[in-house]
Amino acid sequence: MLSRTRPERWPGWRRLRRGPGCPRGQGWRNRALALAATAIAACSAAALAPASPARADIVRNTEAWVLNALSVQSAWTITQGKGVTVAVIDSGVDPDVSDLAGNVRTGQNFSGVDTSPDNPNWGLHGTWMASLIAGHGNGPDDDGGIIGIAPESRVLSIRVITDTSDPNKAAYEAESAAKGQRELAEAINYAVNHHAEVISMSLGYNQQSRPVRAALQDAYAHNVVVVASAGNSEGLANSNSKGNAPYSFPANYPGVLGVAAVNSAGQVASFSSENLSVQVAAPGYKVPAQGRDGQYWYVSGTSPACALTAGVAALIKAAYPHLTDPQVISAITSTTTPSTRPSGGYDDQVGFGEVNAAGALTAARKLAASTPAPAGMALSRHFGGGLAAIPAAPVPPRGPAGLALYCLLGAACLAVVAAATSKLLTQRDAATSVPGGPASPGGPASPGGPASPGGPASLGSPGGPGAPRTAEARHHAAGDYVAGQHMAGRPAVGEEAGQARHAAPRGHSHHWPGPS
Repeated sequence: MLSRTRPERWPGWRRLRRGPGCPRGQGWRNRALALAATAIAACSAAALAPASPARADIVRNTEAWVLNALSVQSAWTITQGKGVTVAVIDSGVDPDVSDLAGNVRTGQNFSGVDTSPDNPNWGLHGTWMASLIAGHGNGPDDDGGIIGIAPESRVLSIRVITDTSDPNKAAYEAESAAKGQRELAEAINYAVNHHAEVISMSLGYNQQSRPVRAALQDAYAHNVVVVASAGNSEGLANSNSKGNAPYSFPANYPGVLGVAAVNSAGQVASFSSENLSVQVAAPGYKVPAQGRDGQYWYVSGTSPACALTAGVAALIKAAYPHLTDPQVISAITSTTTPSTRPSGGYDDQVGFGEVNAAGALTAARKLAASTPAPAGMALSRHFGGGLAAIPAAPVPPRGPAGLALYCLLGAACLAVVAAATSKLLTQRDAATSVPGGPASPGGPASPGGPASPGGPASLGSPGGPGAPRTAEARHHAAGDYVAGQHMAGRPAVGEEAGQARHAAPRGHSHHWPGPS
């Protein structure tokens, strides 16, 4: 049974000290939102600074390491994500915060609870994530506040989870796991039907779901890129025999880009799940983001790492909209920052390394420029070629006449088999009906009379020796056949058959039960 959410404070958070120039009266706050790996990829947060134009530059300067780590400035010379819609399937997004104003379209609520968007505890996590994707900053030149990875993209907000402090959290958690998975599948379908090119899911479940898998297949069919957080293990790494964190879905579904979290030094974060769903990594420790209260927060977890990577996917889709989900993922995973790549090329902590937006766009350009192979290309182009190449043998087309000939040959073969089978059956019946041996030269007995010397008794005479013997032979033949079925492992239908089917697996025996 899936536990939908498990609120926890991420261990090790300390209250942030006031930065230079911050009035004492503002009162820095320390707040955490941990949405557990078994239900939603956690994101811890602490207040960075109150939202105000006077301190917007401080926020942008604090964010600089994130943009540098992802090589975003170089990517922006190509595109900033204009025209792309990113579906943020989360706890809701406040469309009125300064750094997202005009970039958010509110979609349907699939969370199963009806908390009002006016409630201050609505949409905390979702707003953080949206600001990292499509934040455009604020101020006269938008040079302050949070700027997302794809600042010219648009966010489609789809609510499917609640925040820890949501007043209806208890009702949300009371829902069954199956219902929660169906809600997620509906949210994915909604994103596809409303023309999202990228889906960002900073959440996770510890079980697979057929409805979710089907919804993802539909997303792939529409060239939608799906990104999900790998999860926050938080001490769960030793929960199985291999020392890996439990798998998180949807990150572990085929076709989904699973993202781990690293710190400013490019080292994997202590809370980031380590398993084979991890394909790449992105900043996920003390990442600045704007919250629904208009303030700026440090957020930590694989949640911000997922959102930042979704922003990179949005840049690729903006520049090369016809690339498929696998192509976009290939562009991202094959161009990670070289200094962050594992020595073996891949590991379950950071996958193929830390995302590099500029490199991913370069790879995407090459993929978009490549043309598919002509439909009639010769086989020698694929399997060698040159003077020593052996041309493929031509295969003549098969028309209706050829098919009719094959059908006639098949019918003839069946007729031969049927004739042979009929002859064998006839011989078997004749053998079982002969009483004891060949007739004597004396000939058969007359009807109703005694048998002549050496001749067989009449099969039609009641009480004659032939009738009981024939009946006895038939009885034993049938009995042997039934017993043979049972001993050979083909028991009769019914309770006895069920016992036979289960006997061998339990005892690892090839002998079926039967009369001893």
